[in-house]
Amino acid sequence: MHKILIIDDHAQTRQLIKWALADSGYGLHEASTGEVGLQNAEALKPALILLDILMPGELDGFQVCEKLRSSSDMAGVKIVMLSANDSPKDRERGQQAGANAYLAKPFKPAALRAIVTALLAG
Repeated sequence: MHKILIIDDHAQTRQLIKWALADSGYGLHEASTGEVGLQNAEALKPALILLDILMPGELDGFQVCEKLRSSSDMAGVKIVMLSANDSPKDRERGQQAGANAYLAKPFKPAALRAIVTALLAG
């Protein structure tokens, strides 16, 4: 079973993601800040991380992504950036930070499932 870590400060978004992926058979885990997300990622070794960009605390999603990519233990994890900011600049910054995909909020559950499935299959 693949583990998926959801790092997002909004409980409603985490619940929507869990609902969208509930029947997929994945082990779903949550964190509400970038700092806690990094700790959970190191402990869980998830196959995929769904990562919000704008979060309270010292680390935003871009910084979390960069830190994950700089860790040899996390090199293979797939990262999907989630954000209400859907500008080309934000998408490019996510790619430069090391994200595998970028999904704009609000998103359709089917779109989320399709991205997750594709990333975990390949």
